Amino acid sequence: MPRLSMLPTLVREVFGTRDFPREPEPALVMEDKEQVAAYAEAGRIDGVMSAAYLFQTSRIIPTIYGKKKILDLGCGPATQLAQLAEFLPDTSFTGIDLSEEMISDAKQYVSKKNLQNVDFILGDITKLQMLDAQSFDGVISTMALHHLPSYDDLHRCFEEIKRVLKPGGVLYLTDFGRLKSLQSVLFFAYQNKAYQPHSFSLDYERSLRAAFLPSEFNKLLGVFSGNVKAYSTFGIPILVILKTPDIEIPKALISQLREEKRKLPTKYQRELNDIRLFFGLSGLKNDLF
Repeated sequence: MPRLSMLPTLVREVFGTRDFPREPEPALVMEDKEQVAAYAEAGRIDGVMSAAYLFQTSRIIPTIYGKKKILDLGCGPATQLAQLAEFLPDTSFTGIDLSEEMISDAKQYVSKKNLQNVDFILGDITKLQMLDAQSFDGVISTMALHHLPSYDDLHRCFEEIKRVLKPGGVLYLTDFGRLKSLQSVLFFAYQNKAYQPHSFSLDYERSLRAAFLPSEFNKLLGVFSGNVKAYSTFGIPILVILKTPDIEIPKALISQLREEKRKLPTKYQRELNDIRLFFGLSGLKNDLF
């Protein structure tokens, strides 16, 4: 069940009125080498984001399973991408990011993990002219879209996704949703401040302030075919998912995911369960755990 400390936030988001506008992040590209290294290290797979990474992996795999060529928009240091590549070694992944330092860190990370099914492109996710039309079986993006400066940029990104997807291609996009209350933003941004660098918490706060509204994502569903649906965490729309229907996956993969959950520290298992609960209450089915 959700922690009691979260209940005031739930009340604010369900019954409150919106009290602050979107605040785009001051810099779209993270290029400082030390900043990138600190960001990547704080968010690696065994850190405070481990529950979120495993949740996203458990939802992405049934969306993209069996597809050969997947594009990851705004891949950052490739922590999420590398976990997916480990679970799906027969799938070829291409990560794209606008930051040279992020791409450099990502390449080092996948090389360290000896992954042979991942490559990278330096580029703008709103301008994918370097990629041919209908050249990917699927497109994913995890926690990157809020970096776009404006709603128009988000729209352009979605149009580019549609262009590079093959007919019948699959889609999984997830990002923060903008909350009603600044108090809620601060609660989530700093709830793990004892376990992570201050720079990571500050980046989290800025990301939440820069998030798009769930309603803005819903408006853009029309760019895609009718089989893409939107989900957000119940009551507190801090996370939004846009996805095509799930595909049946082998039982061995499900067992592998469950084993990874068992390896998580109790604190992070509880966080994973919170995310599952809030998406389940909003109608997202096929929970593999």
